[in-house]
Amino acid sequence: MDYNSTGQYNYNYPPAPPPEPPAQQVTNGKSIAAMVLGILSIVLPYLGFIIGIIAIIMSTISFKELKQTNEQGRGFATAGLVCGIIGTVLYGIIVLFLVIVAIFAFSETSNELINYSNF
Repeated sequence: MDYNSTGQYNYNYPPAPPPEPPAQQVTNGKSIAAMVLGILSIVLPYLGFIIGIIAIIMSTISFKELKQTNEQGRGFATAGLVCGIIGTVLYGIIVLFLVIVAIFAFSETSNELINYSNF
Protein backbone atom coordinates (compact mmCIF):
# COMPACT_ATOMS: atom_id res chain seq x y z
CA MET A 1 0.00 0.00 0.00
CA ASP A 2 1.08 3.49 -0.74
CA TYR A 3 0.78 5.89 2.19
CA ASN A 4 2.23 9.35 2.53
CA SER A 5 3.91 10.84 5.59
CA THR A 6 0.60 11.85 7.18
CA GLY A 7 -0.75 8.35 6.98
CA GLN A 8 -3.22 8.98 4.18
CA TYR A 9 -3.46 6.71 1.19
CA ASN A 10 -1.97 8.09 -2.05
CA TYR A 11 -4.42 7.74 -4.87
CA ASN A 12 -2.63 7.50 -8.19
CA TYR A 13 -5.03 9.17 -10.54
CA PRO A 14 -3.91 9.91 -14.07
CA PRO A 15 -3.04 13.56 -14.60
CA ALA A 16 -5.86 15.78 -15.78
CA PRO A 17 -5.78 16.60 -19.46
CA PRO A 18 -4.75 20.17 -20.22
CA PRO A 19 -7.66 22.55 -20.75
CA GLU A 20 -8.62 23.16 -24.35
CA PRO A 21 -7.98 26.65 -25.65
CA PRO A 22 -11.13 28.66 -26.16
CA ALA A 23 -12.54 28.41 -29.66
CA GLN A 24 -11.84 31.47 -31.74
CA GLN A 25 -14.96 33.26 -32.80
CA VAL A 26 -15.45 34.08 -36.44
CA THR A 27 -15.59 37.70 -37.55
CA ASN A 28 -18.46 38.54 -39.86
CA GLY A 29 -17.19 39.16 -43.38
CA LYS A 30 -19.87 41.70 -44.23
CA SER A 31 -18.85 43.88 -41.31
CA ILE A 32 -15.24 43.90 -42.53
CA ALA A 33 -16.43 44.73 -46.05
CA ALA A 34 -18.61 47.54 -44.67
CA MET A 35 -15.63 49.05 -42.85
CA VAL A 36 -13.40 48.87 -45.93
CA LEU A 37 -16.09 50.40 -48.13
CA GLY A 38 -16.76 53.09 -45.53
CA ILE A 39 -13.11 54.11 -45.48
CA LEU A 40 -12.97 54.07 -49.27
CA SER A 41 -16.06 56.28 -49.42
CA ILE A 42 -14.13 59.01 -47.62
CA VAL A 43 -10.90 58.56 -49.57
CA LEU A 44 -12.04 57.99 -53.16
CA PRO A 45 -13.16 61.07 -55.03
CA TYR A 46 -16.20 60.90 -57.34
CA LEU A 47 -17.11 57.36 -56.27
CA GLY A 48 -17.36 58.17 -52.55
CA PHE A 49 -21.07 58.93 -52.69
CA ILE A 50 -22.02 55.57 -54.22
CA ILE A 51 -19.52 53.55 -52.16
CA GLY A 52 -20.77 55.27 -48.99
CA ILE A 53 -24.34 54.17 -49.71
CA ILE A 54 -23.14 50.61 -50.29
CA ALA A 55 -21.17 50.74 -46.99
CA ILE A 56 -24.29 51.86 -45.12
CA ILE A 57 -26.32 49.02 -46.61
CA MET A 58 -23.59 46.44 -45.89
CA SER A 59 -23.23 47.52 -42.26
CA THR A 60 -27.00 47.38 -41.75
CA ILE A 61 -27.07 43.84 -43.13
CA SER A 62 -24.11 42.83 -40.97
CA PHE A 63 -25.77 44.22 -37.82
CA LYS A 64 -28.76 41.95 -38.50
CA GLU A 65 -26.49 38.94 -39.10
CA LEU A 66 -24.47 39.64 -35.95
CA LYS A 67 -27.64 39.44 -33.85
CA GLN A 68 -28.57 36.08 -35.37
CA THR A 69 -25.19 34.33 -35.59
CA ASN A 70 -23.41 35.71 -32.50
CA GLU A 71 -20.26 36.41 -34.53
CA GLN A 72 -17.74 39.13 -33.85
CA GLY A 73 -17.42 42.28 -35.91
CA ARG A 74 -19.76 44.79 -34.34
CA GLY A 75 -16.99 47.40 -34.16
CA PHE A 76 -16.16 46.90 -37.84
CA ALA A 77 -19.81 47.31 -38.77
CA THR A 78 -20.08 50.48 -36.67
CA ALA A 79 -16.94 51.93 -38.25
CA GLY A 80 -18.29 51.11 -41.70
CA LEU A 81 -21.60 52.77 -40.92
CA VAL A 82 -20.01 55.94 -39.55
CA CYS A 83 -17.45 56.24 -42.37
CA GLY A 84 -20.13 55.49 -44.96
CA ILE A 85 -22.36 58.23 -43.60
CA ILE A 86 -19.45 60.69 -43.50
CA GLY A 87 -18.40 59.84 -47.06
CA THR A 88 -21.94 60.04 -48.40
CA VAL A 89 -22.66 63.38 -46.74
CA LEU A 90 -19.26 64.82 -47.68
CA TYR A 91 -19.52 63.97 -51.36
CA GLY A 92 -23.24 64.81 -51.39
CA ILE A 93 -22.40 68.34 -50.23
CA ILE A 94 -19.62 68.61 -52.82
CA VAL A 95 -21.93 67.47 -55.64
CA LEU A 96 -24.66 69.83 -54.46
CA PHE A 97 -22.17 72.72 -54.39
CA LEU A 98 -20.98 71.91 -57.91
CA VAL A 99 -24.55 71.75 -59.20
CA ILE A 100 -25.35 75.14 -57.65
CA VAL A 101 -22.19 76.66 -59.11
CA ALA A 102 -23.01 75.21 -62.52
CA ILE A 103 -26.57 76.59 -62.39
CA PHE A 104 -25.31 80.08 -61.55
CA ALA A 105 -22.60 79.89 -64.21
CA PHE A 106 -25.02 78.86 -66.94
CA SER A 107 -27.65 81.36 -65.87
CA GLU A 108 -25.11 84.21 -66.05
CA THR A 109 -23.97 83.03 -69.48
CA SER A 110 -27.52 82.86 -70.80
CA ASN A 111 -28.31 86.34 -69.38
CA GLU A 112 -25.27 87.80 -71.15
CA LEU A 113 -26.30 86.16 -74.42
CA ILE A 114 -29.78 87.60 -74.12
CA ASN A 115 -28.39 91.09 -73.39
CA TYR A 116 -26.05 90.94 -76.43
CA SER A 117 -28.86 89.84 -78.75
CA ASN A 118 -30.93 92.95 -77.88
CA PHE A 119 -28.40 95.31 -79.49
